[in-house]
Amino acid sequence: MLVSGSGTNMAALLYASRAADCPYEIVLVGSNNADAGGLKLAAAEGVPTFALPHKGMARLDHDLAMDAAIRASGAQYVALAGYMRILTPEFVGRWEGRMLNIHPSLLPKYKGLHTHERALEAGDSHGGCTVHLVTAELDDGPVLGQTPVAIVPGDTADSLAARVLIAEHQLYSRCLAALVSRATSPEWLTAQVRSRALALPEADEVVSHGMACFGIVKGKKFAYVSSDHHGDGRHALLVKISGADEQAHLIEQDPERYYRPAYFGDEWIAIRLDLGDTDWDAIADWLQRSWRAVAPKKLTALLDAADAF
Repeated sequence: MLVSGSGTNMAALLYASRAADCPYEIVLVGSNNADAGGLKLAAAEGVPTFALPHKGMARLDHDLAMDAAIRASGAQYVALAGYMRILTPEFVGRWEGRMLNIHPSLLPKYKGLHTHERALEAGDSHGGCTVHLVTAELDDGPVLGQTPVAIVPGDTADSLAARVLIAEHQLYSRCLAALVSRATSPEWLTAQVRSRALALPEADEVVSHGMACFGIVKGKKFAYVSSDHHGDGRHALLVKISGADEQAHLIEQDPERYYRPAYFGDEWIAIRLDLGDTDWDAIADWLQRSWRAVAPKKLTALLDAADAF
């Protein structure tokens, strides 16, 4: 987690993580402010901390140093909890799909600061909070969850903010838990493969050997999704490759991610999807390559023509 101030949302996430059924743990609290109250609380709770003041540093240099500290901690996700620095596109890109933030408004309303004042001035019936994935554009990523908070007669920005903060503490931990859980959920992972595989020309899906299987309609198969197949405890995409040399090279390059699928031979590779850091653009590329390996020329020509545009 990254904080700049007192760390109330950090505390809410931390204490939620102590529940026996919580799917995440906090491995580092970092800050650009060495005096941040959130750092002191994290340290008191036994959580490792890291502080690097940004004054005098180029923004990218500071972001890269923060990124290095986060990666050294073993973290797989980043939760912003009152981190008052605009992050560079380079930093955001490194954590695409795995960094989230909470904002005190019902986005897309009132991006930026002074959200409660703006809601009151507009005569809104509700304020609220939003948890969203972080993108390079400020307060603009895909929404993971929202909680509306009623505006009552006589509300001030401070009184509304106090109630919204309660909602933030409830919402953030639930959204973080859901995001972390879906990265290893067989149903969600299979759905991600399905949407990309069926986007290819004349692709269809059947069940084969208990696995979701994708192929050309009335033709050859180009991908399988293996979920705990033969009790191996792994969720993986199986795609076609050039042969034994490529298979061996991939496994040697990253033995945690790639493995030889049982009963499939040298022309297939298994790619783990359940490690929490899947590059879905790369998966789409693997699917298209495997599809090309089995598709008739008339279909590959159509795809080449489409790609030309």
